Amino acid sequence: MTRSQIRDLAGVALYRHEAIGAVLQVRGEGADARLCVLTAVRASEPFAGVAALPSGPVEPGEPLEESVLRHLAVKVDVAGLAHLEQLGTRSDPSRDPAQRTIGTSYLGLVAADVEPALPSNAAWVEVDAVPEMAFDHRSVVEHAVGRLRAKLSYTNIGFALMPEEFTIAELRSVYVAALGHDVAATNLQRVLTRRGQLVSTGEMSRPGAKGGRPARVFRFADRELVVTDPFAVLRPE
Repeated sequence: MTRSQIRDLAGVALYRHEAIGAVLQVRGEGADARLCVLTAVRASEPFAGVAALPSGPVEPGEPLEESVLRHLAVKVDVAGLAHLEQLGTRSDPSRDPAQRTIGTSYLGLVAADVEPALPSNAAWVEVDAVPEMAFDHRSVVEHAVGRLRAKLSYTNIGFALMPEEFTIAELRSVYVAALGHDVAATNLQRVLTRRGQLVSTGEMSRPGAKGGRPARVFRFADRELVVTDPFAVLRPE
């Protein structure tokens, strides 16, 4: 139960507003690549000792996006964020047992080749193995994953998950991890090329430790969000 709501002199209810960041990154290589979310164990009540997403109150005069970046900066180098977008607003009166709190959530993406330093209470957790979390943060993670997977079908948002340059094999492993299902490398290259997302650099990759033939190197044509196939989600299987 929350305490009686504080009101101003005109009788209008005053609510706490917080910003919540769900930061996703594909970690690992090849078949070991997994889509992960940044979590941190809370040090104080409510939910002390329980994993949560980076979050905190929006200060007076502070825009929402500045607020979420401020709270994320405590857990991760925000300079490593390749993309940030608002997910939605949460208003369940019981979402915070301490007081009525409105929450606005954000999706953040970090490229696979970035390794930001984390504080001791923070960790990357596979999205398929997220434990019970504080407040409604587990459902925020589910919302963030759903948003990412949907946008992979009709935008170039994959740019935010990838290094500046990559091979098709590297691109496929990231897409498979992000989508949660297999996808053929040839189909992926054909679709993204047809949509104007991929550009060949003209370079070839260096052979890996296990040898193998060099592969063509690509990059995304744009490194900011672009809708490339607005009707993709309406097409039949």
